[in-house]
Amino acid sequence: MSIDERLAKARAGLRRHEPKEAAELHRQGALLIDIRPRDDRAADGEIPEAIPVERIVLEWRLDPAGSHRLPQVDADRPVVVFCNEGYASSLAARDLGELGLRRVGDLVGGFRAWRAAGLPVVPGGGPAIP
Repeated sequence: MSIDERLAKARAGLRRHEPKEAAELHRQGALLIDIRPRDDRAADGEIPEAIPVERIVLEWRLDPAGSHRLPQVDADRPVVVFCNEGYASSLAARDLGELGLRRVGDLVGGFRAWRAAGLPVVPGGGPAIP
């Protein structure tokens, strides 16, 4: 199966959120999870209060039953994962759903779409959650 086919399959069963919808979900308590590398966050900025978790440790930090999960993660809390343009985040959100997050989705268009929608961005580049 090609990556395009894998992406389409992942998105078929995924909640995908437009930027303004994701911002409203965040205001209501959803976690925004930024999986972009530190260099991207430093160059382009970050979404305020988003949690930077690099892809390499994502499943360990967001597994609702895992011993290494972030304390604010539980199976029923909404989670919106985003990357730079909304491709890698679709695959990551699918994987998190398979781990047991029942309300996980991704950001359509990623960070770039958020910024283009005029939503808040702050300087970035701090360390990700280890």
